[in-house]
Amino acid sequence: MLGAIIGDIVGSRFEFDEKPTEGFELFTDDCDFTDDTICTVAIADAILNERPYKETLVEWCQRYPNPKGGYGNMFLHWLGERNHLPQASFGNGSAMRVSPVGWLFNDYEEVQRQAKQSAEVSHCHQEGIRGAQCIATVIYWLRTCRLTKDEIEGAVARNFQYQLPPLRDIFRIGSNGHFDSTCQETVPWALRCFLDAEDFEGTLRNAIMAQGDTDTKGAIACSVAEACYEIPDAIAERALEFLPVDMLTIVEQFYDRVQQNIE
Repeated sequence: MLGAIIGDIVGSRFEFDEKPTEGFELFTDDCDFTDDTICTVAIADAILNERPYKETLVEWCQRYPNPKGGYGNMFLHWLGERNHLPQASFGNGSAMRVSPVGWLFNDYEEVQRQAKQSAEVSHCHQEGIRGAQCIATVIYWLRTCRLTKDEIEGAVARNFQYQLPPLRDIFRIGSNGHFDSTCQETVPWALRCFLDAEDFEGTLRNAIMAQGDTDTKGAIACSVAEACYEIPDAIAERALEFLPVDMLTIVEQFYDRVQQNIE
């Protein structure tokens, strides 16, 4: 969960205005949490406190109606509806918010079911569901040591039919003006950013240097990296400084539950 938050905050300043360069500073005053963090916290809150996914997402997003970068157009429309009916969306938002599912459930079938439920309240297109299920499952595989990092690419291809592009192709995203916003694009690209890194910070830097939807690609890639690598204390502590008290409360509750599951 914290991996997703870090990727979101670091990527936030590069999504629209600033182009990242080699060795870029991770945190500046221009960084902030975006809708990615809000929605990730909402999913964690729903699981931890046994609340419906839809109700909890709506509540958190209404609590923070104007995050840095705003909400995506389809999701904003969903938020504005009286009944918040699911939309046939395959946007990458379903995958960027799903990391708590991969940590808080300990059975493969339950991870699949909960990832689907967390996605379909707003993203009922099969591609939106597939993206969420893939990321939650990869986190589950890695944090339970059911698969090694070297086995992930083949398992993703077999189970989710994603082919992961080479990193050199991903780095062309920003240079040709393309902005990735769908699960079909962002999920495999984020996974490649993780697979071609040697640690958490390397994953983070790969995702940001790929440009495009930097906060969401960073959130997805780093949510996976957290299941494989230790997050450096300095990075974790700096990211937490950006969060308000109500979010910090859910983060603390989340890691207390994770620790209980380990014990």
